[in-house]
Amino acid sequence: MEFVQKALNIDKGSAFRFLLLIGFSAVVFAAWLFYIILYLVAPVPRPPLPSEKKYRCIEAGGDVSGYEDLPCWQDGHDAKKKSAEEFEKSEKEIQIQQAEVFMSLVVPAFNEEQRLGIMLTEAVEYLEREYGGNERRIHVNGSTKRRKDASQETGNGHAVHEDFQQQQQGWEVLVVSDGSTDKTVDIALRFAKELGGNAASRIRVVHLHANRGKGGAVTHGMRHVRGQYAVFADADGASKFEDLGKLVREAGKIEDAQGRCVAVGSRAHLVGSEAVVQRSFLRNLLMHSFHLLLWLLTPPATAAIRDTQCGFKLFSRASLPYIIPYMHSEGWIFDVEMLMLAESAHIPVVEVPVGWKEVKGSKLNVLWDSLGMAWGLAVLRAAWGLGIYQQS
Repeated sequence: MEFVQKALNIDKGSAFRFLLLIGFSAVVFAAWLFYIILYLVAPVPRPPLPSEKKYRCIEAGGDVSGYEDLPCWQDGHDAKKKSAEEFEKSEKEIQIQQAEVFMSLVVPAFNEEQRLGIMLTEAVEYLEREYGGNERRIHVNGSTKRRKDASQETGNGHAVHEDFQQQQQGWEVLVVSDGSTDKTVDIALRFAKELGGNAASRIRVVHLHANRGKGGAVTHGMRHVRGQYAVFADADGASKFEDLGKLVREAGKIEDAQGRCVAVGSRAHLVGSEAVVQRSFLRNLLMHSFHLLLWLLTPPATAAIRDTQCGFKLFSRASLPYIIPYMHSEGWIFDVEMLMLAESAHIPVVEVPVGWKEVKGSKLNVLWDSLGMAWGLAVLRAAWGLGIYQQS
């Protein structure tokens, strides 16, 4: 203080006000600099290339099709939203395009030639058994019985009508090759060809020009689903796919008046099990540290989810326009952004225990990817909190 007084030849009160001004200016400059840096480092997904909005499948004759246009509900929804804004309508009044099938499965796959076929076998067997025909049946002790519709089991008080029960059939699989450089695309198409029949054409294969990350591949696939429900599942087959039925039932119980709901597959019940105990000390330490970081940085409902990172999540079609168009994260942390967006839109979310097994061949680098997830979460939370990301 005395040094400032002597240097500027001013009284003590003026020196104090001068120092206060300098301090305030430093804080404002630091905040401005932080915002600029955050603006520069916050991920901004690139628009999809024209070739990435095409797919191939197996035609009725068994040949690989040419590149066909992928239906995109988001393009139609964005056009309706722009029109609605001109007439000052609420987003709630905008209806997403009607579903064409009951269940859509999105499989993000990056160099998965070794594991993809096994996962698809389990998934397609379940999808065809549950949603492949007009009558859903199961085998019990050698005899065939009618299966009770999941729509009849929901406890959300909504009226169950015949039209919905009839719609509870039909499925599709979107394999999104995330810039794969191996035979992932060939494996997916070969699997569909060997499957044969009408089921073969239900498997659509999309190839992204360059690797975007798991989050980017899932988001891309979700833009193009035709299902009443859309689920994404990892290509390694670690999650027990038959537990999809649990996700559907639990989602139906919490569905709101707009038909919105999210069901999160969870491995939290496995903590303490042999599969988790046998992991390395470092991996378990990083897991618990990440959970603490989630609790500190995410809003209450998201922080309450015990397992945000399980690659097995189900979304009702009505919930997608509130989540998918606003996604920014394309790396491992994308699950958290999905849940944060669901929370901000007041979409009901339920956590459902699912079966899971450790599968060899993981591309996750425990140390570096954990640090990357922590960084990604901090940037994500700050970008949304400071208005760099907006739902507009």
